[in-house]
Amino acid sequence: MSTNEKERAIVVRRVAPARKGHHGGAWKLAYADFMTAMMAFFLLMWLLSSVSPPQLHGIAKYFQQPLRITLWGGQRSAEDSSIVRGGGRDVSTTQQGVTHRADTAEARNSEIAPVRNQIMRQQVHAEQDAQEQARLHELQIRLMDAIEANPVLRQFKQQIRIESTLTGLRIEIVDSQKRPMFATASDQVEPYMRDILRAIGQMLNDVPNHIVVQGHTDAVPYAGGEKGYSNWELSSDRANASRRELIAGGMDESKVLRVIGLASSENLDKANPLAPENRRISIIVLNHRSEAALMHDDTTATTISDDAAGAQSLLPGVAPASPAVAPPAEGAAPAAAP
Repeated sequence: MSTNEKERAIVVRRVAPARKGHHGGAWKLAYADFMTAMMAFFLLMWLLSSVSPPQLHGIAKYFQQPLRITLWGGQRSAEDSSIVRGGGRDVSTTQQGVTHRADTAEARNSEIAPVRNQIMRQQVHAEQDAQEQARLHELQIRLMDAIEANPVLRQFKQQIRIESTLTGLRIEIVDSQKRPMFATASDQVEPYMRDILRAIGQMLNDVPNHIVVQGHTDAVPYAGGEKGYSNWELSSDRANASRRELIAGGMDESKVLRVIGLASSENLDKANPLAPENRRISIIVLNHRSEAALMHDDTTATTISDDAAGAQSLLPGVAPASPAVAPPAEGAAPAAAP
C-alpha cells in the first residue's frame, strides 16, 4: 500500500431516514365547505317552510325567467334600489303591483294584536283572582278569630261554618234543636243569631265583594201545603231578615246582590230532609267571576217571540198581576218545625 493511500482520509456519510411530515390542512377546508353547505341547506329549508304557497310560486317564476322584466318590460316587481329588475310574481304579496314593507308590517301587527291583547287580559285576570283569593282567605281568618275572641259567639262556633267554594267564601249559620236561629215557623231572629249576623256584617265591609244571602228550611210541610204560605216564603223571609241584621251591624246595603229563599231544595243532610241542620242561613261572599256572571244575567236581553209579542199587544191596558203571598190565618198554627 502506498504512502498516499495511507494518508487519504475516509469520509463515511450516513443519511438519516426521512421523517414523515404532518398531514396538511386540506381536510379543514373541506370540512368548512361541508358545514357551510349544510348551513345553507338548512337555511333554505327553513325559508321554504315559512313562506306561503303563492310566495313559493313567485320565487319559482323568478328563477325560471330572472331577466323577463328587463328584456320585455313590465311592472311586476316590488320597488327596490336595483337597476336590473327581476321577473316573476312578487314574493311579498299575492296581488299585482307594488307592495310596501310598511303595509305588510301593519297587517302583521293587526294579526298579532288580538292574540297579544288576549294574553294580557288573561294575565290581568290571573292577578286579580290571586289578589281576591288572598282577600277572601284573610276575611275567613278574621271571622274565625273574631268568633274565638268573642265569648258570646264562641259558644255558638259549632253552628258557624266557613269554607271556600267555587263561587267564593261561604258563611253558614246552622240551626240546632237546642238553639234555633228563628222563632218557630217565623222570621223573627233570636238574640244570639242577631249577634252573629251583626258581627259578620261589620267585617264584610272590609272586602269590596258583593254577597248573596240564602235561606234554607227543612222538609216539614205547612198544614196548607204549597198553595199557601209555605217553606218557600218562610226561607225567603228569613233570608231577608238576616239581610236586615247584617245592615244593622254596619254592612253597606249596596253589597247585597241577591236574597234567595231555597226552602228544602238544598239540604245539608240529604239522607234526612227533616234534620235540624237543614235549617240554615248562607252568606256567600262572591268572587269576581261569580259576581260578573250574575250581573251578566241581569244585563242580558231576552228576545220575545212573535206569538208572545202579539199576545201582549192584545192586552195593552192589563198590567201583569203579582203573586200575592197570604200569611197563615190567625189562630191556625202551621204544622212545621222551626
